[in-house]
Amino acid sequence: MTSLNSYETPAMLDAYDFSGISVLADIGGGNGSLITAVLARYPKLKGLLFDLGHVVGRAKENLKAAGLAGRCSVMEGSFFESAPPGADAYLFRHIIHDWTDEQCIQILGNCRKVIPAHGKLLIADSVVPAGNAPALAKDMDITMITFPGGQERTEVQFRSLLKVSGFELKSITPTTTMISVVEGRPV
Repeated sequence: MTSLNSYETPAMLDAYDFSGISVLADIGGGNGSLITAVLARYPKLKGLLFDLGHVVGRAKENLKAAGLAGRCSVMEGSFFESAPPGADAYLFRHIIHDWTDEQCIQILGNCRKVIPAHGKLLIADSVVPAGNAPALAKDMDITMITFPGGQERTEVQFRSLLKVSGFELKSITPTTTMISVVEGRPV
């Protein structure tokens, strides 16, 4: 994941505007590379990284090494059980595509419980294009179905998944990589 994310992160930061967000929660944030890059690009932004206990130690070390430990809190937990309150935007990169619709509804439902009415839900994943033309997202879909049991989703599938989870799809921002930033808002 680290090597994959190393070229996606700059592309995502170039495509999506994080200004206007006060506190960004990186859910399933792993080693902290994404939140570190976002905080470096947006010096007024504060961060919150949320991941499992055996993962957050590396994130703390990386944030400290980047000089960002004072701007980013690190919380331990499982997105299947809860989401941390206190952010106005919740970012899931390469999380939602790992799981079935039912599991995603549980994950997003936990986020819906804590996101403020003006908050943003940001999902950085592939969006499968319509039609039968070849696309890398379609190849990745086969991989996701085979390996973890998840799937890449079309715009229509994201719209439906968000609606069931208490969100409305507001926009899809493509990047120069295979991922896009799907933005939802609470309804």
